[in-house]
Amino acid sequence: MAGASKRRAQAEKQAAASSASQDSSSAAQDTQRSTPKSIPRLDGNKDPMPGPVKVANKNRAAPVDYFKPNDLKNISDFLGLAGWYTARGYTIPDSLPARPAKLNTNGREIGLTLNTFNVIQAPNTIVHQYDVAWGASTDQTKRVLVKKIWNSKAVKNALGEPDNLWVYDGNKLAWSGKRIDRNELRIKVDLDEEEAQDDAAAGKPVRKNAREKKNIHELFVRHTRQVDFAHLTAFLDGHASWSADCIDTINFLDHVMREEPSRNYTQIKKSFFQRGEQRFDLGGGVEAFKGVFASLRPVLNDSMKKSLSVNVDVANGTFWRAQELTRAVGAVFNCGPPQFQQRFKDARRDWRHSQLKKDLGRFRGVGVTAFHNKEAPSQWTIDTFENMDVHEAKFTDKEGKDVSLYNYFKDKYRVNLAIGLPVVRMRKMIRGKKVYLPMDVLKIDGNQRYNSKLSDVQTSNMIKFAVTLPKERWAAVMQGVKLLNWSGDRYLSHYGLQINPTASKVKARILPSPAVHFAAGSQQPTIKPADLTAGRWRLDGRKFAMPNEKPIGAWGVCVIQGRGAVAQPQVAAFVEDLVKIYESHGGKILAHPKLGKKPWMGPGNLADGGELVAKAYNATGNYYQAKPMFMVFIVNDRNVDVYRRIKKSCDIRFGIASQVLQAKHVMSKSPQYISNVCMKINAKLGGATAVAKSVTIPKIAPKSATIPTMIVGADVSHPAPGANSGEAASFAAISMSCDSVFAKYWADVQTNGNRVEMVTTANIHDHFSPMAQKWMQRVGRGMAPQRVLYIRDGVSEGQYAAVLEEEVRDMKEAFKKIGCKEMPKFTVVIAGKRHHIRFFPDAGKGDRNGNPIPGTLVETGCTHPFEFDFYLCAHSAIKGTARPIHYQCILNEGNYDSAELQQFIFEHSYQYVRSTTPVSLHPAVYYAHLAADRSRAHLNDNPVSSGKKEAKADAQSSTGSSSKARVEIAPLHAMNNSMGLKESMWFV
Repeated sequence: MAGASKRRAQAEKQAAASSASQDSSSAAQDTQRSTPKSIPRLDGNKDPMPGPVKVANKNRAAPVDYFKPNDLKNISDFLGLAGWYTARGYTIPDSLPARPAKLNTNGREIGLTLNTFNVIQAPNTIVHQYDVAWGASTDQTKRVLVKKIWNSKAVKNALGEPDNLWVYDGNKLAWSGKRIDRNELRIKVDLDEEEAQDDAAAGKPVRKNAREKKNIHELFVRHTRQVDFAHLTAFLDGHASWSADCIDTINFLDHVMREEPSRNYTQIKKSFFQRGEQRFDLGGGVEAFKGVFASLRPVLNDSMKKSLSVNVDVANGTFWRAQELTRAVGAVFNCGPPQFQQRFKDARRDWRHSQLKKDLGRFRGVGVTAFHNKEAPSQWTIDTFENMDVHEAKFTDKEGKDVSLYNYFKDKYRVNLAIGLPVVRMRKMIRGKKVYLPMDVLKIDGNQRYNSKLSDVQTSNMIKFAVTLPKERWAAVMQGVKLLNWSGDRYLSHYGLQINPTASKVKARILPSPAVHFAAGSQQPTIKPADLTAGRWRLDGRKFAMPNEKPIGAWGVCVIQGRGAVAQPQVAAFVEDLVKIYESHGGKILAHPKLGKKPWMGPGNLADGGELVAKAYNATGNYYQAKPMFMVFIVNDRNVDVYRRIKKSCDIRFGIASQVLQAKHVMSKSPQYISNVCMKINAKLGGATAVAKSVTIPKIAPKSATIPTMIVGADVSHPAPGANSGEAASFAAISMSCDSVFAKYWADVQTNGNRVEMVTTANIHDHFSPMAQKWMQRVGRGMAPQRVLYIRDGVSEGQYAAVLEEEVRDMKEAFKKIGCKEMPKFTVVIAGKRHHIRFFPDAGKGDRNGNPIPGTLVETGCTHPFEFDFYLCAHSAIKGTARPIHYQCILNEGNYDSAELQQFIFEHSYQYVRSTTPVSLHPAVYYAHLAADRSRAHLNDNPVSSGKKEAKADAQSSTGSSSKARVEIAPLHAMNNSMGLKESMWFV
């Protein structure tokens, strides 16, 4: 990077370093080193806003600055790495891989339809871009208020609407075909006065505003630039490079496309939900219904031309049910009013730290209507629930007397309020005082997004609702296109944007399957081609390609007692079958001179807490008169806390591999289930299920097999949105291949701050380095790998650069520190799941459900016009419509040919150790994800003896934004590696 860009980058680094040195110790600096560069991912909740910046008019926010991370949220998706470098003012690196000149020709061709629709005409009129800023009295984080001001009569009149159609992004940018007379327009808006005028016009009584603080706002509209359509055309034609003009133009077109739907439907980011749509009850006061997603991006289209295209898909939204607040609270806590009153009474002993207060936090920000005054219902937004009931909550009336809510509602509205319930504090204040309202006069308004994590039951119901077969999903996509109504969209018409209502059709490839091998002695040592294509096979009569390195010696089976527990005879019968089937697959179990292959079997009591595992461990040791090396636990249900309690003791206290089984499966004793369990046990004890041997790569890249290669996968998972997520840990997991055929992996995990997306320098130093050193000793025979294929999961486009500039930089530094003389060549691939591209094969060309055949590769119609990316559907979907994985190569020092890389990634999906199917995502990333999830059992703040109900801070893998404030996150408990647990696939 050169010139101003380089100076800007250095200034940012120095500022960040200076801030860090003031705030924390050197250890904390290591943990948070990634924070300044990481760009927040927008998740649809309240977006981060820049603080007030002093410019010409008081404390107004400064115009959009693409060099500031908080302003980058204005950029549309799918710009690619080069687009984001340009947006930040950086020079595009020469190392960025270009789109391959030739498409993959391996395998066979197949026709399929994509849910993308080409733009057939872009605007050629003059469009002006404006910066929108707000006066000091306006809280611009309140999106509802901002929208209300923008749509006010004063603003519309000043901007010349409806004759002139303006497009507004809801934040800081607006566009119009009209150039305002002055460079900056100042508009004053009195919302109270406009509301009074509307009431008078409707014949309603005009309420006198008693607030001291008037609802008056100032809006500043300043002309910044003219949108340059010619530059975008030149860019797509290959005659010009990326520029801020291109980004502005794509951003404008994306917003033009959404302007009309946002006025007709409920908008959540880029999805729209029709207000009359049929609801599906998820339980707990939450409902779901379908909408339509639409996003505009530059692509290499189905005609092999660089153009713009619109991705349309089904959107599944979760919303609060519109109902009385008391009913909603009852639904959330699954209780009636008397039970909730008792809960409130119990929680009041320590309200501040009570679980009830935390759980009620999910109602924060929910809009409600107070219906006690039938003539003039009022709208409010919930702030919090208070530790007071209606007798204790008081306010000062006009005569200066203190009146309780109970007496006020009884005297004025003749409403007898329920007692023993917490009152609700609202965000809006009156006369500078807090406003409290009783729960039983409030009703939740409709179409409000539910942002908290769904419960297990709700998640199960959501899956049933969301999962649809390709035929049904395609019908929903076309219904979405109809809903968007491009032909009748006045904004598209006004600005000259025309979208083809016919979807893109592309020629895809079905890549050749590998030969999947099992060990000698198998009835069928390889899988039949028909089963490979179908994406499903059985393990019957097959021996593991790599049996367990550690034969099972002293082992025990602990049966958790309680309702639904398995009886002793059933346990014995299951264990007998487990031994028989495991050995039939080649698993090794040592026969004890006196005990044979029969393990210790005994009961376990949850009341013992963490000692449950200790007692079973000691009983097993006494039974064998030897140190146990493997434990099985049979639990009665899927209680996540019981599971984590067991894993915490086994992993940290005793350092032994363990397997948890559900009682219902043990009782059913299905051979297929037992075989599935055997695959996991075998992997945990040093084995692998199958090995995929390529028949294609030796032809297209003959030298590939002779190049020492390491595969590294990484995933950072974050706490789910909701209460306490701002203090909960994120987890960084790194996996690494540990054999020459990439069948087995090591993995290590550590906390990664709070919502810090990049794997920190400390984590790479402490966890990647030891694994790399071990790889050199055991796999490389003292030498470092020549190539490293680094597959990173779950980062947004805005963070691709940070993966290279932080994570890859730190990995290279790690190789230097462990004595690597020649630096490995890194190839970095981002694996993305969170997208809306779907494949719809031509009739008769897909599987029995209409999904793509495993190995379906798409390189046109939805891919970036200039960068190296592709979509690969490697698996056979069990339910619903298959979701392909989007792979983007952002560094290719290893000089992988595109066909080789695509084939390599696809073939590895067949050797995932715990399934008899190819998996959708490369196993290295899957294993990192599994390890991150398992490590939640190793948290420092979750004692071994704890674990009632479901874990409160359970989380899903997703991309998160970096913390604004520094949050101290404790490291995980260290695993006990005295028996070599970390050398095996402990996480599967």
